[in-house]
Amino acid sequence: METETKQELMLQTPCGALRGIENAQCSMFLGVPFAHAARFAYAKPVTAWEGVLDATKPGPACPQNRAVHEHFEHPTRLFYHREFREGQQFTYDEDCLNLNIYAPKGASKAPVIVFFYGGGFDSGINWESPFDGTALAQRGIITVFANYRVGILGYLAHEELKNRYGREGNFGLDDQLCAIRWVKANIAAFGGDADNITLMGQSAGAISIQYLCLNPENAGLFHRAIMLSGAGQFPKFSLPKPAELARAYWLQFMETAGVKNFDELKTAPLDLLFETVERMKAIRKDAIYYTMPVIDGVLLPDRVDRLIANPLPIDYLIGYTNNDMFAPVMAWIGNRFAKRNDAFVYYFDLNAPGDDNRAFHSCDLRYVFGTLEGSWRPYAKRDYEASEQLQKYLSDFARCGDPNGTGLPAWKRVGRGPSAHVLHISQKGTKMGHAHYGTLLKNMLTKGDPKA
Repeated sequence: METETKQELMLQTPCGALRGIENAQCSMFLGVPFAHAARFAYAKPVTAWEGVLDATKPGPACPQNRAVHEHFEHPTRLFYHREFREGQQFTYDEDCLNLNIYAPKGASKAPVIVFFYGGGFDSGINWESPFDGTALAQRGIITVFANYRVGILGYLAHEELKNRYGREGNFGLDDQLCAIRWVKANIAAFGGDADNITLMGQSAGAISIQYLCLNPENAGLFHRAIMLSGAGQFPKFSLPKPAELARAYWLQFMETAGVKNFDELKTAPLDLLFETVERMKAIRKDAIYYTMPVIDGVLLPDRVDRLIANPLPIDYLIGYTNNDMFAPVMAWIGNRFAKRNDAFVYYFDLNAPGDDNRAFHSCDLRYVFGTLEGSWRPYAKRDYEASEQLQKYLSDFARCGDPNGTGLPAWKRVGRGPSAHVLHISQKGTKMGHAHYGTLLKNMLTKGDPKA
């Protein structure tokens, strides 16, 4: 987070008064509640608060298994801890639905980006070190970083939920939709344009946005989508399954935890839930596929492989890296979706300095948000140049649906031919080109997940 001298400022919103902070670059309102969340209940939107709300520091994150079992012995876990969380102290609470809002000083009708973090639907926090909207605010963009529920708290499915709410699962996806609605209703008070909202997410955040774009009920809530390392249709085994087919897993979870019924699960200690998560991972290799969205008939009304043929007719921008998770798959499905929807695509082929993990999954986040200086890595001139370019491209896209702007290499749409035209960002420069599937396959086979 920004450490220079800040001043407090007051803002009146439709929900009430806010006390935020500002520095020389932008205004910040941190930890702003957009809804309240009880365990295994759908969020209740915030429409008002009493008195002046303190929005000078980030709010709590969703309790998550990572906070209890960081797994430092696991090289991938250790890698991402050092990359994005080292030196930070986070707080956790089940009532965790809050926003960090960065706005240009004196903003008026500014374009808005709402960002959803990744973390495999199992973890994530809206103020990990890459997530700072200062650089984009200096380009006239309001950036909103949203917390949403993850893991068992975000995606449990159970018959009792269906009986109580007429749907089940997808608490995390519902939280995201609730955040978008809150932003649309309130962002004008921060100087934003409620009719110019772009969703942006990475990994699980991008996949979430892909799902939100498949529901016609969401038309008009947002106007563009930026999906980084998570666009397109994944292999069928990893697609959302009908909610009722997920119940057996959660009944086994409850049995493993020694919990007799749903009401006991609602009040069980968090330590018990997370300990059982670990036990289930040891019992079932498919455990990861149950803390993710399901077909609930409401937020996801049908199978993704059916819905994806008719997404919302909005502007799309897609990105992926040369050592993404399952890198060739990520590129192929992203390009396929892009061709069908006349999208812009970038292929991030600029290897991160400091180790041999190439352009690892999520490495482009620091470039996108201009937070290279917050890293341990020895970034050099080309890295800062690429970061400046990406910030300009994405700001222009959020502004008007076209990333091309003055002083930037031309970025053409992907096209509909057999070979996808993508913006190739590499050590040699930024220009139109193609994804290097040989490199993607080699990296997947020889590098795999990044390691410390």
